[in-house]
Amino acid sequence: MKRPDVRAWMWADALHTVARAERLQRQMFQPGAADRRRAPAWEPPVDVFETANDLRVLAALPGVDPQQIQVTIDDGVLVISGERGLRAELQGAVIHRLELPQGRFERRLVLPAGRFEIEPPRLESGCLVIVLRKA
Repeated sequence: MKRPDVRAWMWADALHTVARAERLQRQMFQPGAADRRRAPAWEPPVDVFETANDLRVLAALPGVDPQQIQVTIDDGVLVISGERGLRAELQGAVIHRLELPQGRFERRLVLPAGRFEIEPPRLESGCLVIVLRKA
């Protein structure tokens, strides 16, 4: 009985995994202009911390214009949305690599039970800092 070639199987599995990762990246980070009727192109990663007095959310949004960010609470869900686009001086540039996600983004986080008041969000070291005071 012939033994299977483990190296060939591992190589094929690795190629399949890389192809799947590239396919997922293309789906998640679609560059393009924002279209409010279209689903968001990407979701920013977040960290959520709860203290005795508030809930704090840090959303990674490097290079996003603060004027392009909306933060709301909708039926117990925190909604962070907006758009990240190329800066004006880069509009005609040749792109050699584009890894930071572009286009419309939205992140929805179900909040714990209770009432919260949103303090004015601020950008700090590339992260949007949202403080939700417990009411």
